[in-house]
Amino acid sequence: MPNRLAQSQSLYLRKHADNPIDWYPWGDEALEKARADNKPIFLSIGYSSCHWCTVMEHEAFSDTVIADYMNDRFVAIKVDREERPDLDSIYMQAVQIMGESGGWPLNLFLAPDDLVPFYGGTYFPIEPRYGRPGFLRVLQSILEIYYERNHDIQEYKDQIVRNLHQVNKLIPVPIISDEVLAHGIAKCAEVVTNRDYGTCFPMIPYANFLLMASRFEPEEVTLKNKARQRGLDLVLGGIFDHVAGGWHRYTVDHTWTVPHFEKMLYDNGLIMEYVANLWLSGLKEPAIARSCELTATWLQREMLAEEGCFYASQDADSEGKEGKFWVWSYPELKKIFSTTELETLIQEFTISVAGNFEETNVLQRKHHGELSPEVEACLTKLFRLRYGEYSRPTDAFPVARSQVDIREIDWEGRVPPITDTKAIVAWNSMMISGLVTAYRAFQKPIYKQLAVNAAKFILENQWIEGLLQRINYEGQATVAAQSEDYALLIKALLDLHQAIPEEANFYLQQAIAIQAEFDRDFWDVLSGGYFNTTSESSQHLLLRERNYQDNATPSPNGIAIANLVRIASLTEKLDYLDRAELALKRFGHVITNSPVACPSLLVAFDWFRNHTLVRTNPEQYAYLDRQYLPAVMKRIDKNLPNPQAIAMVCQGMACLEPAMSQEICDRQLQRSTTRVK
Repeated sequence: MPNRLAQSQSLYLRKHADNPIDWYPWGDEALEKARADNKPIFLSIGYSSCHWCTVMEHEAFSDTVIADYMNDRFVAIKVDREERPDLDSIYMQAVQIMGESGGWPLNLFLAPDDLVPFYGGTYFPIEPRYGRPGFLRVLQSILEIYYERNHDIQEYKDQIVRNLHQVNKLIPVPIISDEVLAHGIAKCAEVVTNRDYGTCFPMIPYANFLLMASRFEPEEVTLKNKARQRGLDLVLGGIFDHVAGGWHRYTVDHTWTVPHFEKMLYDNGLIMEYVANLWLSGLKEPAIARSCELTATWLQREMLAEEGCFYASQDADSEGKEGKFWVWSYPELKKIFSTTELETLIQEFTISVAGNFEETNVLQRKHHGELSPEVEACLTKLFRLRYGEYSRPTDAFPVARSQVDIREIDWEGRVPPITDTKAIVAWNSMMISGLVTAYRAFQKPIYKQLAVNAAKFILENQWIEGLLQRINYEGQATVAAQSEDYALLIKALLDLHQAIPEEANFYLQQAIAIQAEFDRDFWDVLSGGYFNTTSESSQHLLLRERNYQDNATPSPNGIAIANLVRIASLTEKLDYLDRAELALKRFGHVITNSPVACPSLLVAFDWFRNHTLVRTNPEQYAYLDRQYLPAVMKRIDKNLPNPQAIAMVCQGMACLEPAMSQEICDRQLQRSTTRVK
């Protein structure tokens, strides 16, 4: 019989609806029951496309012996981290304070009275293996500790809480030295070029800061080369789906060959924006253009709701096997290709008899440049083998929303992974920014149209009683938005403002209005910076966090502060700059001493110290829009002081002499955007 999660809108929670465990969603009912019965809480956090979450659901959470033991002695709560990143962030920090490595599924045991964890970890196998104890034994030990060593637990919990507050304690500074940029550049460059680890993540916030900072080195090209290499790894490596578009989550090796196969919308938005900026900066690598084009077709085919918003993610597994939808065995390739065709394909991609992933082949490009028509024809064959004989790149592909769909839909090609069809404002916003940047780079109308439609959907559907909602489930807005939703949506609107000058005023006014809502409900009026949640949404949280650290996605405060500077440039209202300065000072100690934690704050500081506005005519605007101009905002001004001028460059709030030629304009921009390093 299904448990309470069967009524959930979250795909991740519904995947656990048939577990014998008596799961509760996070909320008052579960918390009050735990307190009334004096039972420890087992809190499990994950997300739909998480491979090891799926493994644990099939193993420990489906085991009746474990379920009976847990149902009698614990209150079990499931949380979708994509709905509640605030909960996930706090409890992830708690597990790391305990000395455990972070990851998902994130499993913790909380005291019911104060919700403070006293033990936690990630994946627990059903039987002892991988150096981990069996899950039933873990439960037995936890119960013994909870009831027989309660005093020790209290001391340990107090320590956890103290450490949590210490980690999140922000020491303001009266002034931030301009030297922090140079220091931060050096440290973040180490992150981008470090290949000591087995896995390779895109790390776009770091690469983006490096690319932005490369303008400071006119004589050398060290930073630009590092930034470009990251882009080449992303468009040539096995992390990219060379057959059908879209980037996978990360690779499990240091050569960018074998991915962890889930596809997340946020990765694709961030990477598309980054590689399109590389193109604008001068790296005219054909693989960049191809990756953006194929990813746009993937979005249209598999990730686009009829209403215009984008789905959240696709699983790594299909038919119970990781990567099966995307990889190719050598016998399979020999069967569908002639000897000449296969040799042609092998010249361009990593293909062998043994394969590079469990006796199958992940396609990774061996060379830069254009792919020949013959190679593209081979890839089209693979595309049709996967999607169906008569499929085309932008044909809508049936969406598998559940295992029921997997069983009942007559799949013409391969059986696909499950797609999580919820739309998340923050993730859609990152995709909007990626698409409009690609539009600026390649001038393909479909990129602009996809971005405009997604923004229109959010603006028209994601407010309830004047408050932005984070999630949309099949047309229903729900879950109060968090700071990343506001910050990234405002950024997307400003990016649309820059890319579509004919609609600039509309997007600016929308950004200003949403910024006012953001400031009202999230701004820390006492000391600056933006909280992750509103005060109303912070019920049951151990602390009200202000996120400043970057991970797979940029930090909300980094994006938000840069937004303030960008809006100030366009409106010439100093209140926005004052707020940006106060927030930067609040995070000043972190920026100065821990730059590796916060590249997006360094980007925001760069914007604050070097922000430049170009007032120009429509013709010059079009030219500038096809350049990579970090720390620059553009505005069409038909009433320049000198009618013969092509532009006026303004450093902060002071404008230079009107630029009478392209050469003068370029020189002024270079000087203005590098006045502080």
